[in-house]
Amino acid sequence: MDKMVIVPWLLGFLVLLAGLSNADSITRQRGRDGRLYFTNRAGAAPAIRGTAPAAGPRSRRARVMPLVYILARQYNIDAQLVRAIIRVESNFKTRAVSRAGAQGLMQLMPATAARYGVTDPFDPKANIEGGIRFLKDLWRRYQGDMRRVLAAYNAGERAVKRYGGIPPYPETQRYVARVLALYNTYGASSRIYRYRTARGRLLFTDTPK
Repeated sequence: MDKMVIVPWLLGFLVLLAGLSNADSITRQRGRDGRLYFTNRAGAAPAIRGTAPAAGPRSRRARVMPLVYILARQYNIDAQLVRAIIRVESNFKTRAVSRAGAQGLMQLMPATAARYGVTDPFDPKANIEGGIRFLKDLWRRYQGDMRRVLAAYNAGERAVKRYGGIPPYPETQRYVARVLALYNTYGASSRIYRYRTARGRLLFTDTPK
């Protein structure tokens, strides 16, 4: 059966849940600060004082990653791999456009967007879902050979077939190396953080203080 690497953050979350009583009901919410929260009490998830992300890449990531987690789980793809690809492709800019015409968070070419039914490449959910579906198809085609998967994502399947692996394009070689380096870093450090508010409310988030 087709299966990618187990998502690291999910394992950590399950360990945290094991410490709660059976009576606790855990819900997932997105706070006003754009972060993803898990809480044992109903109500809107508040921003934790002093932890709102600053403007820039971190703030953009905080808005995008909840979608990545949900869609990656839906398609059985490692969320940290998707995160690494988005970081390299667009640095979490939803309206990014490359010189070659690739668009959005996962930098879908118009033909790829059309192939996966993405009518608005600047819509975060549609773009991420289209990119993940493309990634999933590449994973099947190359039987989990991540280097070929990434090379095909960047340079195209024809180029990978022509050269029997990563094409001798400096851009593609740098791309594969950078995504793999980030993926290894994210995979090693990914975890869910647990906080308790002044009112005793228990919160879980994927972003540290």
